[in-house]
Amino acid sequence: ITSLKKKSSQMATPPIILLSILVLLLLLLHFSSIFTLTLPSDVAALQSFKAAIKPSSIPSGSCVGSWNFTSDPCSLPRRTHFLCGISCSPDATRVTSLTLDSVGYSGTLSPLLSRLTRLMILDLSDNSFHGSIPLSIFSSGSLSGLHTLYLSRNSLSGPLPSAVANLKSLQQLDLSGNLLSGSLPDSLFSLSCLNTLDLSFNNFTGSLPRLPPNLSELTIKGNSLSGSLQKSSFEGLARLVVVDLSANSFAGVLQGWFFKQLRSLQQVNLSNNSLTGVEVWKPDGGYTGVVAVDLGFNQIEGRVPVNFSDYPMLWSLTLRYNRLRGPIPWQFGKKGTTLKRLYLDGNYLTGRPPPGLISGDPSVPAGSLGNNCLEGCPASSQLCLPSQKPLSVCKLAYSGRRKPRL
Repeated sequence: ITSLKKKSSQMATPPIILLSILVLLLLLLHFSSIFTLTLPSDVAALQSFKAAIKPSSIPSGSCVGSWNFTSDPCSLPRRTHFLCGISCSPDATRVTSLTLDSVGYSGTLSPLLSRLTRLMILDLSDNSFHGSIPLSIFSSGSLSGLHTLYLSRNSLSGPLPSAVANLKSLQQLDLSGNLLSGSLPDSLFSLSCLNTLDLSFNNFTGSLPRLPPNLSELTIKGNSLSGSLQKSSFEGLARLVVVDLSANSFAGVLQGWFFKQLRSLQQVNLSNNSLTGVEVWKPDGGYTGVVAVDLGFNQIEGRVPVNFSDYPMLWSLTLRYNRLRGPIPWQFGKKGTTLKRLYLDGNYLTGRPPPGLISGDPSVPAGSLGNNCLEGCPASSQLCLPSQKPLSVCKLAYSGRRKPRL
């Protein structure tokens, strides 16, 4: 009987051993998979991207400085390698975000970035990348899910290719503060999801093309764009809130359709251009939420547009250093006005300022009426500073015209 028990126990041992071996194999498979999660093409793209950065520009404590490819980029926890700079999909197989720290990385952008086909955010701003933006980034189907592209404040050069229209999901595009040049592509209109566009401080030339239909913020200041602002460029932009096209070379008359057609406008900055006139139609009962308008430092002639006084939410109006003539409309000094800032200095305005502007009341807007041809603008009023133009300058400005009362 004893020998039978021993044999029975010996026969029961093999299943336990097999189960242990099976558990061990499963654990090995689990832990080995942890270190090989990221798709090889994504790993290769990251390796190529790092290789294109000058090693001397990669600080030891930076994000890219922690990229050691002996570890899998998407594996967790990240205790020593890939501490920052990338985010991955929930299953840890694909890179979905490449967001670098601003430490002055210098180099070119690798064309293999286009292999990160699940990328949703690419933010390399505030570094020293140079050269052109690889065309592969804009190739059809490569980064179709990209919704945020920030390459601002680098030293990138070359044109903005028309293939940018292939980024169908793009919502935010910021290429400001680079050396990009050429004309803006007509294909911008095809970016139907785009709501924020910033191309400021580059070297773009030519006219403004038709803009994306769902744009809410348009900022292209500090370039060399020219021509007149055409109604067709802004067709259908029902959501446009901010327009900043300052410091360009736009010319001609800003026509009345601008403030009427763009019903959602709140902030407009067209200063430092070469505009020669401005038409402002009286609000017709539609939404007029314009809060701030800056048309300073142009060449605008004619009278101060009185219809601005009927904009119920207008808080700041700047028409300084133009060629405006005639009196300041009394409506700008009436009680109950929403204006808190009014800059009309540096023109050729005549007559007496509206009493409501120089009354000393706390509700009087800040700003300046100085450097005009006004009379009766008391030095005690902050608005009247700096002093008015010399009489000889005003007479010369009005020579051959109806002379101002001085």
